[in-house]
Amino acid sequence: MSATAAMLVIGDEILSGKTKDKNVGVLADALTLIGIDLIEVRIVSDDEPAIIDALNALRPRATYVFTSGGIGPTHDDITADAVAKAFGVSIDVDPRARAVLSDWYDKTGREMNAARLRMTRIPQSADLIDNPVSAAPGFKIGNVHVMAGVPAVFQAMLNAVLPTLEGGVPFEQKVLPFNCGEADLAEGLNAIVAAFPTVSIGSYPKLIDGRFSVEIVLRSRDARALDEANEAAQKLRTQLDAA
Repeated sequence: MSATAAMLVIGDEILSGKTKDKNVGVLADALTLIGIDLIEVRIVSDDEPAIIDALNALRPRATYVFTSGGIGPTHDDITADAVAKAFGVSIDVDPRARAVLSDWYDKTGREMNAARLRMTRIPQSADLIDNPVSAAPGFKIGNVHVMAGVPAVFQAMLNAVLPTLEGGVPFEQKVLPFNCGEADLAEGLNAIVAAFPTVSIGSYPKLIDGRFSVEIVLRSRDARALDEANEAAQKLRTQLDAA
């Protein structure tokens, strides 16, 4: 069985539309390359019970869980506290995190004030996740990786985490364009889906200049089955083009 992952995106700004999430796609792309299936994504507000409930629902369902958002210095950054409560552990200033930030601010000529110190609060027994962009670390506890919401920082933390993950066989993919509508190819495509159960087949309609077309995406870890399904889809396309 391949490893699986789930993601919890945290923030009122995402749900209000003020901020457009970029981290889901970054995580999905990175995990796909190392053979980990992203099976679920949830978005919740800056509400502690909502974060705890979502986290406790996701972490038994997936090999790895990733969160983004809510580990900064302001009043609405409550992710670390919520994660500590979800795991039933205490949270306090972590000497390792404090040393990292103190060194960073010494080098940049800034003061370690109360707001910045807040970013060094880490749940008991958690490991730190490196942040080469702005120093304030994320952390890992159990199978949960808690990371920043700022895309550049999320990406940097993810780069630090990826080598620690145990992946599997990556999916291979074939993409075929069809110059027709979904209803025209549905019957033939259904037959291909039934014939190749180890191949994931998606149908994605497009409307360009008033004309419908369809992009068929075939994905599988079974290279032989993928090739055979792709050949069957090409034959279907030829038949439809000739009709």
